[in-house]
Amino acid sequence: MSLIERIVTVISAKLSKLVGRAEDPRETLDYSYEKQLEMLQNVKRGVADVVTSKKRLELQAQKLEQGVVKLDSQAREAVQAGREDLARTALARKVAVQQQLQDLDQQTQALEAQQQKLVENERTLSTRIESFRSEKEVIKAQYSAAEAQVKIGEAATGIGDSMQNTGRAIERAREKTEEMEARGAAMDELIASGTLEDVTSGGKTELDRELEQIASQGQVDQELEKMKAEVGAGSSQKELEQ
Repeated sequence: MSLIERIVTVISAKLSKLVGRAEDPRETLDYSYEKQLEMLQNVKRGVADVVTSKKRLELQAQKLEQGVVKLDSQAREAVQAGREDLARTALARKVAVQQQLQDLDQQTQALEAQQQKLVENERTLSTRIESFRSEKEVIKAQYSAAEAQVKIGEAATGIGDSMQNTGRAIERAREKTEEMEARGAAMDELIASGTLEDVTSGGKTELDRELEQIASQGQVDQELEKMKAEVGAGSSQKELEQ
């Protein structure tokens, strides 16, 4: 179960208890508003966590890029020294690091997409919460006015409390039901939008790894031959100049 799903479950459970025992629907509206603000804070923390993870991957990629440059330089030095075995080892490590860089790039792109989705959900949720806040205050004011009118009417006409209480209970139940249905629809949209995704799984099979190893070995051989040719060409040029 995702974080937002857990939040929705907790809010729904607490609201159900509150609706069942609340005497004043204004308290229910205020409680619902507070829970929505808490959910918004959780979404904001989710955005911050994704940004932090993406930055960590970017820093790791920078270190790997520096490693590629260093390994390439070491391979060239080994070829110049006639140590083909050392050159081959350095190039093999270089290819492996380049593959790690590709994997990091894919993970970074996935985190970027997740960040954009979370930011969009944050904007949508903020708009809905502000709209709910405005409507909540209107309903509370209307309820207070209606409550005062009923009390005045009772004092003036002497209508029995039992009949008035029955009417108010029905109205409160209707208002609470409509508000709960609206909140449920909003929560369903947020969950259905797929806010959180698992971007940590690589999904590679043993066959994939073997094919990558073959491709890496071929790349090592190609770079080694190219480097030997470059070193040989440099030596020939120096002999001609002498």
